[in-house]
Amino acid sequence: MVDEMNNELVGMQDLQAGDLVTGKITKVEDKQAYADAGYKVDAVIPISELSSLHVEKVSDVLQVGDELELKVIKVEDDELVLSRRAALADKAWGELQEKYESGEIIEAEVAEVVKGGLVVDLGVRGFIPASLVERHFVEDFSDYKGRTLRLKVAEIDPEENKLILSQRAVLDEEAEQKKKELLENLQVGDVVKGTVQRLTDFGAFVDIGGVDGLVHISQMAHHRVESPGEIVKEGDEIDVKILAVDTESERVSLSIKETLPGPWTTIEGQFEPGDIIEGQVKRLVSFGAFVEVAPGVEGLVHISQIANRHIGTPGEVLEEGQSVKAKILDINPSEQRISLSIRELEKEDTPDEKVQQEYEAPEEDHSGFSLGDMIGDQLKKYKK
Repeated sequence: MVDEMNNELVGMQDLQAGDLVTGKITKVEDKQAYADAGYKVDAVIPISELSSLHVEKVSDVLQVGDELELKVIKVEDDELVLSRRAALADKAWGELQEKYESGEIIEAEVAEVVKGGLVVDLGVRGFIPASLVERHFVEDFSDYKGRTLRLKVAEIDPEENKLILSQRAVLDEEAEQKKKELLENLQVGDVVKGTVQRLTDFGAFVDIGGVDGLVHISQMAHHRVESPGEIVKEGDEIDVKILAVDTESERVSLSIKETLPGPWTTIEGQFEPGDIIEGQVKRLVSFGAFVEVAPGVEGLVHISQIANRHIGTPGEVLEEGQSVKAKILDINPSEQRISLSIRELEKEDTPDEKVQQEYEAPEEDHSGFSLGDMIGDQLKKYKK
């Protein structure tokens, strides 16, 4: 019996802090457990050495009869203190380092919701900052406890006991893969549904299923658009036509205008030659002025049809933005052409030549004497 005890003492003396032993749980109390590790005394496992996370009761983690690997943290002649937490951490750090280097996805259940993020137990305490949980902002994480997340190691430092994890990295990678596949399958000319994500001065970005495409302001409508907000707002679901796809730069050009009926098709039967219209001067060019007669429809007033007098440039008479009345000389919707004349209206407002002459003639003398009669009378008096 003495020899057996001496052998056990020799064994205890051979142990050093940091050694790994196998122990079987013999007793569980509220704040500690006892394990038979093959030595003269049962080893003690304090509650603080059970897990990398906070433990309320030892029985939440261990039961009598459990057999597990433990790390020696204190050894004396009559006392042996072991740690489950340290044994798990030694093994976990090595495995986590490998997963970090390979980019392997880890599944873990959220153990705690704390200020600034989430906590998981991977043999060591892993922290997921709030910004790395989802791709979108999350205001309340209270319902995340108990959820199983797919994670990647974002940062690891065993010496500092630091492990930062990210679910967002997994989601971003999946989104990029989906985006790549979508870009490869997009066909120029296709009309697809999208959701307006944000507006800028130069257009609107539209999500077409994982890829954001740009609808330039010039592709918003058939008429001139000053601001994208005139046509769409954030959150609108719209139809867009794919104009161009650049898979390398991941740029997609879209059009709302191309999904709408052309303005020239809507004016058929609305105007006829001889009609008087009122429109706005949109552009002045060397050979005339373009006047908008309907949204997206412009007619040309040739320089020779601007005024009744000779002018060197349209700008002598007209200016952009000016409202004018004009007469339709010719209209051809199929060729998208309307010829207009301002001069024709000026001619119609001017009295004809005969009326003009009568208007400008001297007033008729109503005295009963003509000019000839008066001259004749004076000659008679002279002769006398």
